[in-house]
Amino acid sequence: MPTNAPTVADLDEKSLLALIFPRLGPDTALLGPGDDAAVIAAPDSRTVISIDTLVQDADFRLVWPSGYRTTGFDVGWKCIAQNVSDVRAMGAVPTSLVVSLTLPGSTEVQWVEDLADGLAAAIASLASERCSVVGGDLGRGNQIVVTAAVTGDLEGRAPVLRSGARPGDVLAHIGALGLAAGGLAVLESGFDMTDPEKDDDRELAALAMAQCRPQLPPAHSGPAAADAGATAMLDVSDGLVRDAGRIARASGVGIDLDAGYLRAKASPLAPAAARLGADPLTWVLGGGEDHGLLAAFPPEAVLPQGFVRLGEVVAGEAVTFGGAVPPATGWDHFAGQL
Repeated sequence: MPTNAPTVADLDEKSLLALIFPRLGPDTALLGPGDDAAVIAAPDSRTVISIDTLVQDADFRLVWPSGYRTTGFDVGWKCIAQNVSDVRAMGAVPTSLVVSLTLPGSTEVQWVEDLADGLAAAIASLASERCSVVGGDLGRGNQIVVTAAVTGDLEGRAPVLRSGARPGDVLAHIGALGLAAGGLAVLESGFDMTDPEKDDDRELAALAMAQCRPQLPPAHSGPAAADAGATAMLDVSDGLVRDAGRIARASGVGIDLDAGYLRAKASPLAPAAARLGADPLTWVLGGGEDHGLLAAFPPEAVLPQGFVRLGEVVAGEAVTFGGAVPPATGWDHFAGQL
């Protein structure tokens, strides 16, 4: 990037906001950006709300060891993906977001404009026509921090909690498994991702994009699972085994994962994993940030389109892998990869 590119230190807050707001797409709120607070419709009378944060050098690097440079678009996209996925996991439809940006003065204005474009593109692709950015906050700090709070509408449904699974339920999943973990391995590797269009690196580049710009299941998936009678559900953000364990603990049950299915799921990732000296099954079982949905359904339920059976709810309190201890667990934000 040119060294003389304008930075946020060259602008005042009003000027920076004037560049951001027009890029965010249509405003769906009753009262959107411009006042001290937004006003959004709540026809259900209940509001689902969640919040998530992306921190530079903890959740993303501006320049990865592979040479890939994280764009503002990447961070904006990922911000929306992780937030709307949490709302869907309750069986709700996302309706609004407020976004807080902490930016060093050296941050290039183009990077911030790209972030706004990423927010808008991800809302259009991953959320719903009811959803928009309705406000937020700007601040100055030593590193980039992007925090978003999202609201959702249950549209008359009961929220799907983590605590309703019962022995005999079918455990099902929709979305990717292991792709974002593979992408993280690529970004942290010595492979040159400065030119991802090279023929022999396209497979690795696709994995890197799954980490930087995760693709979610269809927008209706969470509400469809609720309508089909899901007894428990969550967003898989910290790894299949770890998040299955959260359902198990909350519900007071055990979960046995289908080892044959999950080994088959890992098989297409084997060539890329071999290049990186990694185990693709570890990606599938322990890798997070694909933001698929994991749900338990009564045994007589018809699984919604796209959901695939990958285990069962059993008596007990542990997560097992074909009856054995899983070879990977997942991500803990303080303890790291276990």
